[in-house]
Amino acid sequence: MRRMEAEQTDQDHARVPFRTVLLSIVGLWLCYFVLTTLRGELVDLGFTFEATWRRALSSIAGVVITVGLWLILRLFDGRAMWIKIGAALLLSLPVALLIAQANQMVFASMEERVFARSAEQRGFTVHRDQSGDLLVDIPARAMPGAPIDAPIDASVSAGNGPQDIVTVPAARLQGTYWQEVVEVAYGRYFMMLAWCALYLALLTGEKARAAERREGTYRRAAKAAELRSLRYQVNPHFLFNTLNSLSALVLTGRTEAAERMIQMISTFYRRSLADDPTSDVPLADEIALQKLYLDIEGVRFPLRLVAEYDVPPDLEDVLVPGMILQPLVENSVKHAVAPSGDQVKVTISAVEDYGRLVLSVSDNGTPADTGGPARDGFGIGLTNVRERLAARFGKEATVVSGPVPGGYATHLRLPITHGIHKREAAQ
Repeated sequence: MRRMEAEQTDQDHARVPFRTVLLSIVGLWLCYFVLTTLRGELVDLGFTFEATWRRALSSIAGVVITVGLWLILRLFDGRAMWIKIGAALLLSLPVALLIAQANQMVFASMEERVFARSAEQRGFTVHRDQSGDLLVDIPARAMPGAPIDAPIDASVSAGNGPQDIVTVPAARLQGTYWQEVVEVAYGRYFMMLAWCALYLALLTGEKARAAERREGTYRRAAKAAELRSLRYQVNPHFLFNTLNSLSALVLTGRTEAAERMIQMISTFYRRSLADDPTSDVPLADEIALQKLYLDIEGVRFPLRLVAEYDVPPDLEDVLVPGMILQPLVENSVKHAVAPSGDQVKVTISAVEDYGRLVLSVSDNGTPADTGGPARDGFGIGLTNVRERLAARFGKEATVVSGPVPGGYATHLRLPITHGIHKREAAQ
């Protein structure tokens, strides 16, 4: 019971496996690394090697920080979807700022060099003043407000016309530290939202699979309960019949036959109750159990009952539901042997037909249309067999029962599943 409660708790709080989470995070930052590297090459930022390893370091930092985001976000796994979405929207903001700061720290030492190279590519001059501040000499006509189509004289941009050169601090063009952090964080925020959406999709998938597993567990439990109930229904029915037979032997003074019957009944129940009522058994064991039953009835009808078995050796290991033949054999004894004054043969046979196992229980008792007892096929025995096969095999198993020339027969058609015979497994 405790184990079932623990399994229920695990299913109610489905989790995305850490390996899946880690792969999704690494995949996200790997895509970022590849795309930003390609972008750097296309815009020719320079410093290819240095920029690459710094970008890789920044991506690793992003992976670590995103894992931290997951550790917090997973606390909301059991909450409603709108709460999880709200948590993702709020938590992604500080995480994006943290990632942006980590990115700025990684690239801080090469930021000036990248800026200087970019400025020089545009024809500006970059130098430092006596205090060490970075300055940029920009032609006046290239400053904001100058006509866009105004030509810039090459001699002026070279520094021969001081009156046409404007010197600007680099910080004015670069922006403040926090401006750059916020700009980077803006893009990272939407990256985190994209990953959060992916994580919520993975979590929804895990919950769906957990629900399917839970439904399968309940379905199997319900089927097992049904099979167990139907199987236990057979035992009292058989006991009632055998006790009536035993009573008849005692009343008629056949004490030796009664004692022998008691011993066989004990053996029968010991064998029939030893197995799990929901499990399958080898056909050889099922036939052996029915032989024991017919031996018990043979004490009651020593002259009228003849049993015959026709089971090929290659089918003896085929698995069948335990005691599935019991109600059919009982019906033959009840409707053919008991009311007859002549010898009646009960035959149990098995054949393979088009990949299916066909089990047959037949007798040569007098059919109803010639004065014999009616067999409408709706008794508890045949109904039990139909329900057990339907619960175990669904539409893959069929039952056909009715009069045949010379008697009555019931045919069970089942899927073939080979197993290991118990006697062979014990050796």
